[in-house]
Amino acid sequence: MWNKRPSLSIKIWVTIIAAIILSVLFAYSLSQYYYKNLYVKKIKTDLVNEASLLGVDYSGGEITEDFVEKVEWFNSKNDSEVFVVSNPRELSACLPFEIDYDTLISEEERQLLLAGQAVEKEGYEKRFDKNIVAAIIPLNDGDRLEGIIYTYIPVDSITDLLREFAAKWLGAVFLFLIVVIFFMTKWLKKLVKPIKEMEHAANRVSDGDYNIKLQVKSQDEIGSLAQAFNEMAQSIYLEEERKKEFLENVAHELRTPLSYVLGYTQAIKDGIVKDEEEKQKYLQLISRETQRLQKLLRDLMNLAKLDSEQSGLHSTPIAFAQFIEEVLVKYEPIMKERQIRLEVELDPDPIIMGDEGRVEQVLHNILDNAITYTETGGTIYLTLTQQKGVCELIIGDTGRGIPALDLPHVMERFYRVNKARSRFDGGSGLGLSIVKKLVEQQKGKITIESEEQIGTKVSIVLPTIVDEWN
Repeated sequence: MWNKRPSLSIKIWVTIIAAIILSVLFAYSLSQYYYKNLYVKKIKTDLVNEASLLGVDYSGGEITEDFVEKVEWFNSKNDSEVFVVSNPRELSACLPFEIDYDTLISEEERQLLLAGQAVEKEGYEKRFDKNIVAAIIPLNDGDRLEGIIYTYIPVDSITDLLREFAAKWLGAVFLFLIVVIFFMTKWLKKLVKPIKEMEHAANRVSDGDYNIKLQVKSQDEIGSLAQAFNEMAQSIYLEEERKKEFLENVAHELRTPLSYVLGYTQAIKDGIVKDEEEKQKYLQLISRETQRLQKLLRDLMNLAKLDSEQSGLHSTPIAFAQFIEEVLVKYEPIMKERQIRLEVELDPDPIIMGDEGRVEQVLHNILDNAITYTETGGTIYLTLTQQKGVCELIIGDTGRGIPALDLPHVMERFYRVNKARSRFDGGSGLGLSIVKKLVEQQKGKITIESEEQIGTKVSIVLPTIVDEWN
């Protein structure tokens, strides 16, 4: 069964046609309104005025031949039909004795005329066998209706005028439709073209072709959409490239320690290593490589939890300075071994609301990086300061620093500054992205400043418990 939805062009065309039909109906209704309420009304008013001006010459008594001739002369010069009626039978003066006689005015109209009021009529008049618009002015002598001035215009002449107007109007509408269709066709092609290009580009992206870019030809909503599409496609492309690089890095990182573990284990198992001291050395290497595997797998699991939002926080009040000191105790042996100086200046006042395990993970990742990239004899410094509603922890080092081109990307997922894949240098590219996500979960903010051969400074701003309670 054919269930294809109408295209955007068809929807726009339907909208335009509906708008034109409604406009035509509205114009027709408006013309009828003008005809009924303005044009016909104006004709009636003009007829009453004409007859009233003629009636001014009547001064009472019997209607004279001179008066009738004046009215007939006016009728010959005027578009409307004007005549004087003085026959009592036509004026319903003989009623009710001649009930069967078809009078020119009804009894109700006679009473209005006797009261000095003009009578307006519209519709079919049997006496003239046509539709008319008429006005009747009384010629009263005291309380006696001596006659009337009857003036009318056949509605057929008005209808002819309206038909002529309608014909011209319909011709103009037809010409207008042709012009509209011509220009709308061109405009719709121009309007829909970038949308079709986006559809084609989207299909290519869905097929895995992310290296695509649309031309932004306008500054309107469609242009903004094209720009957003380009940014999306570029982001997906970069993300895919980083994932590929990440998988290559993970494969390399897994292959190297696994090769060591397998080789050293097989050597011990086969009895190749007989010296106890050499055996202990091999076991130490196996232990070190196993720890590297554990760290890599731990990072991957953390990343999976963060992505699936399954890493629920268990927030408790933390005396931040004391917490940092407890973490630093674990690093004293390695710093002493590497001859790295540690400078600490912690404000004891800040208390944060956070998940102890997550906060410790953030500190471990940053300190591990600082130690890894700080040469023997270098310095690592920590400062904690209290500010209004927040506290700021700065962890800095005098290490090799981060290249300026890499600095904006170091917290992006899968990004590695060191792409040489050395076994002892460069991580998987997950550590800082995990740190950034964890800090944001604590409602904090992290920034990194660095300069090659001078060092790196990491700033973490977290809300204090006072701010949390407010």
